[in-house]
Amino acid sequence: MPDTYSLRMSVFAALFAALTAMGAFIAIPIGPVPIVLQNLFVMLAGLLLGRRWGLASVGLYLLAGFCGLPVFAGGQAGIGRLIGPTGGYLIGYLPAVYIIGRLSQRSPHRLLRDAAAMALGTLMLYACGISWLKLITGLSWAKTLAVGMLPFLIGDALKIAAAIPIVRALRPLIQIGVPANEPAGMADSGSAGPNPKLPSGAQ
Repeated sequence: MPDTYSLRMSVFAALFAALTAMGAFIAIPIGPVPIVLQNLFVMLAGLLLGRRWGLASVGLYLLAGFCGLPVFAGGQAGIGRLIGPTGGYLIGYLPAVYIIGRLSQRSPHRLLRDAAAMALGTLMLYACGISWLKLITGLSWAKTLAVGMLPFLIGDALKIAAAIPIVRALRPLIQIGVPANEPAGMADSGSAGPNPKLPSGAQ
């Protein structure tokens, strides 16, 4: 039933929001932008939940932080984090998870596509984060890249590599009960059963 499916996905979205918050507490301060595990769980949310529920998960996580819960890196919280050096990275989680979810939904069996989706999502995250970091700090582009991207490249590559086997193990479990007419990656519309307005086999 659609309601059962939506309830399950809501639970998964809340779970990934909680995991993203937990990832913020595993932080290594190396400058204005710390190394954290938040983006690993953002990538997993996009791959496993799809663009719609992935966005819901990240949106819930950001809302909790902006409302005062200490779920950002280092136990920080508050809407003021948006104007700090990490504000661009926080907002960048939204387009990143959307891109990852969108691309991963377009093919049923996709090791390379999943990796490419995470790589493109990470690039979007860097684009948002670095642009905001430069605006806030007034650093040169070279210095901004040196403190806001280069230290994280190897770690993010390792996170992408780690996400692949995690997704392969969890995707069949999470997709139990996904409506048959949903995209191959993960349901996105939240409805069940064939669309009565479309002929059989139409997408």
